[in-house]
Amino acid sequence: MKRLAFLFLFLGLCLGLQAKTRVEIAEENSPAIVAVNVLKKDGSTFTGTGFVVSEDGVIATSGHVIQDALYMNITFNTGAVSGQAVPLAAAEKVDLALLKIGARNLPAVTLGDSDYILPGQEITVIGNPRRLQNTVTSGLISQVRRKADGTILHQISAPISPSSSGSPVFDEDGRVVSVAFGSYKGEGNQNLNFSVPSNYLVELLHQNHYYPPVMAPQEGGGPQDTWERITAHLSKSWEMTRRLFARLFK
Repeated sequence: MKRLAFLFLFLGLCLGLQAKTRVEIAEENSPAIVAVNVLKKDGSTFTGTGFVVSEDGVIATSGHVIQDALYMNITFNTGAVSGQAVPLAAAEKVDLALLKIGARNLPAVTLGDSDYILPGQEITVIGNPRRLQNTVTSGLISQVRRKADGTILHQISAPISPSSSGSPVFDEDGRVVSVAFGSYKGEGNQNLNFSVPSNYLVELLHQNHYYPPVMAPQEGGGPQDTWERITAHLSKSWEMTRRLFARLFK
């Protein structure tokens, strides 16, 4: 019976290789998702979504969220509101921007390598559609599109709405691989949404001397190292089980 119990333990450990659930992705990352509150120069207000990419207060969002901003601040999922958020940088070819607030030790997301994203891959989006903070939606990478100028965009099926701009798009392992920015509008269009691959964000961060860790396939698991992940996990699980057997039957 004891051997049977340990067999089930071993199999349970093996199941740990599975991708994270959307519940796990939401629980782990929601503290890093923020609302970007903007007062425009014309007196109007606007709210978008952002996410913390560096624990010392660097926040990523869509470039159009902060366009013509007179004043900005940040609301966290706890309801806490930051002091003034100031523009740090904006990308030239894609709809991305960085903000900075005076803060330390903030929860931050993990960035992934968007070069390994494939059509059909499952995704999770966390954002603030219609100012409904930390709304979780799911879908697929519908396609990887290349524009005439060579810029790459992700077409996604996860529902997004006004105020979702700047929402992080997570892969199955909970890494940000894209940033939602807009949709095709009009009657008959359904979930034709688009996002900016995360490697453009990584490039923008590097240009501004921020170097957050990026979980490349060899580190965090992409399509080219699935077998390596399986063998490494099985090896670790077997070693744990072997030690338990040795302790029990010595």
